[in-house]
Amino acid sequence: MKHPVIGFIGLGLMGGNMAECLQDNGYDLVVMGRNKQAVAAATARGAKEVSSAKELAEASDIVMLCVTTSEVVESLIYGDDGILAGIREGAIVIDFGTSIPESTRKIGADLATKGAGMIDAPLGRTPAHAKDGLLNIMASGDENIFEEVKPVLEVLGENVFYLGALGAGHVTKLINNFMGMTTVCTMSQAFAVAERAGVDGQQLFDIMSAGPSNSPFMQFCKKYAVDGVSDLGFSIANASKDIGYFVEMMQHMDMRAEIAEGTASNLRAALDAGMGDGNVPEIFDLFLKKHA
Repeated sequence: MKHPVIGFIGLGLMGGNMAECLQDNGYDLVVMGRNKQAVAAATARGAKEVSSAKELAEASDIVMLCVTTSEVVESLIYGDDGILAGIREGAIVIDFGTSIPESTRKIGADLATKGAGMIDAPLGRTPAHAKDGLLNIMASGDENIFEEVKPVLEVLGENVFYLGALGAGHVTKLINNFMGMTTVCTMSQAFAVAERAGVDGQQLFDIMSAGPSNSPFMQFCKKYAVDGVSDLGFSIANASKDIGYFVEMMQHMDMRAEIAEGTASNLRAALDAGMGDGNVPEIFDLFLKKHA
């Protein structure tokens, strides 16, 4: 696929920087999104703005989605003015979000009836990495379709992993986030227990970080619990959504996810306490209150 026109939906912190990276590398973009400032920035760089997902699909060789939930993806695909209504034969949809694998596979099958392909390609790293084309990308889908879009993915990602059949990327991302967010919740509660028990948090960190528990997540948790610095850059609301998806995925697989259910319960409690916009290590405050 030489010089594809790319339709991009979802110009948030991550998507806006991805769009800028693509434009900086010479790709023509068609865009839509609720972030009007980001849309204006993209159009100022030469992108064309459209008003519906159908119109965007009709104009695009590759349709990229960087949105928040499976529900939003499905609304963009199946709406009356949605992608499925406008997708061209031979076009490819790439979902960069974190979605439910079962939903992804259904969308892929429905796109195939129109002669279009799909790749799920959830992301690792931060919006700053997106701007510089340094993301980690976990891509899956038909291998021939992956090879078609691989050159574009390599513009956006420093590390592009191919994981197999459609949905494997979302499975991998959900497993990754289950492990990461459970680790953050566990370590944050450990620091809260230490504070209530009169154990110095810095000393606890010095001891734990001298052993195999040391990790970047421990660094993030210590920064907030001990130093009061919140810089993980991943919200409690997003973490709660992803862990909820992990539990749902396990249910589809007829498996019990006791540990994930515990993590999900704590994240929901933080949401109910109005903490959704905070970074995940801030759940320390919830645990501190629980142990009061």
